[in-house]
Amino acid sequence: MSAIILDVLPIFILILIGWVIVRSGLMTSNVGDALSEFVFKIAVPLLLFRTIAEADFHGASPFRLWIVYFSGVAITWTAGHIAATRLFGRDERIGVLAGVSSAFANNVFIGLPLVQRTIGDEGLVALSILLAVHLPVMMVAGTVLMEHAERKIAGKSDRSMVFVLRQIVINLIRNPLVIGLAAGMAMHLSGLTMTATLATVVNQIAGIAGPAALISLGMALERYGVSGNFGIASVTSSLKLLLLPGCVWAASHLLGLSPEWTAAIVLTSSVPTGVNAWLIANRFGVGHSLAASTITVTTALGAITVSLWAYFLGA
Repeated sequence: MSAIILDVLPIFILILIGWVIVRSGLMTSNVGDALSEFVFKIAVPLLLFRTIAEADFHGASPFRLWIVYFSGVAITWTAGHIAATRLFGRDERIGVLAGVSSAFANNVFIGLPLVQRTIGDEGLVALSILLAVHLPVMMVAGTVLMEHAERKIAGKSDRSMVFVLRQIVINLIRNPLVIGLAAGMAMHLSGLTMTATLATVVNQIAGIAGPAALISLGMALERYGVSGNFGIASVTSSLKLLLLPGCVWAASHLLGLSPEWTAAIVLTSSVPTGVNAWLIANRFGVGHSLAASTITVTTALGAITVSLWAYFLGA
């Protein structure tokens, strides 16, 4: 257990460093935003590109992995929605946001560094396959369900499925993570290799993706905090840290994923809620405090729960 804590703890110490940097006034949160954009648009796509380009898939199909992960997401999202609307009596919009906050793991900024550190390259392959669809699917699902909830409250009809599918395609094409994965797959299938100079540059940038992601996340946390809705936030945080990884673990065994892939996606499902929950709340102007509180609480407790999941998995 002590060895596992030594693997997990540095992840959250880097987040804490980012928070202290902003809290102490050494740098502003705007610097963190710029660093976060660099990580999302350049560093992580290059890490995914390198991982897929050099990966050995052993003939494995991605569909079982996607089914495993998103079945856990569906159960947890539903539980969060029901808790908000039935247990706490909130409207459908808060229900959607509770579902997003419960099921949207921070796979890019925390999951990647965690899996890279604890599982290694085999785990990164599994996570890369998940990331190919995770952000577009989750953001589109959250946006569509939120619009449906708003239109239901206002008594308006939903937008057509053609529009929804068009948005999905646009999001996929423009997503830097998907671009990095697609480029890596193209190189993998072509059999081409990078020159020594290019490989050095890619490796150096990819190498800073994890630490930079964690520090930028810590710098962003200053704007969130725990700001009301603590009752619902306690439930959504529990669902995020316990139910989602539990469901993913069960589905992994039912569908027979390899131990390395199981460990990778269970660990990444156990990490704190991603800031995308707050972005959806901000876009629709509802549920800011719920999203912010869930992000803060899950991040504060994440070092403990992630360590427990790593111990359970024998990672």
